[in-house]
Amino acid sequence: MFHYTVETNKSMKEAVLSLQESLKKEQFGVLWEFDIKAKLQEKGLDFNQDYLVLEVCNPKEAQQVLSQNQLAGYFLPCKIVVYEDEGNTKIGLPRPSSLIEMINDESLKEFAANIENRLIACIDQSV
Repeated sequence: MFHYTVETNKSMKEAVLSLQESLKKEQFGVLWEFDIKAKLQEKGLDFNQDYLVLEVCNPKEAQQVLSQNQLAGYFLPCKIVVYEDEGNTKIGLPRPSSLIEMINDESLKEFAANIENRLIACIDQSV
């Protein structure tokens, strides 16, 4: 699967706060929090599903991967989504290992797997 998604009993706010804490421990910062519901409603569109996209980055990791292959920047920063689905809060991400396959650079596969495992651990700790 191209993504990893889990469900939590936490509210969206609780899930995001917990996720931010676990990301800090792995030295990932949240660069931007995009509230899709708010933005679409601001544009006059009828969209009532809570849906946040968090763009996260570890600067040292980003510098390392971009030094190896600048095409990797097309996938930076990493995205983690937190959203409501039929009354349940879900947290997920596109798998870096799936995305990096598109570059066709064997040297980045292990790197992407490492990032993926760390981000999944952060998500799992947030549930």
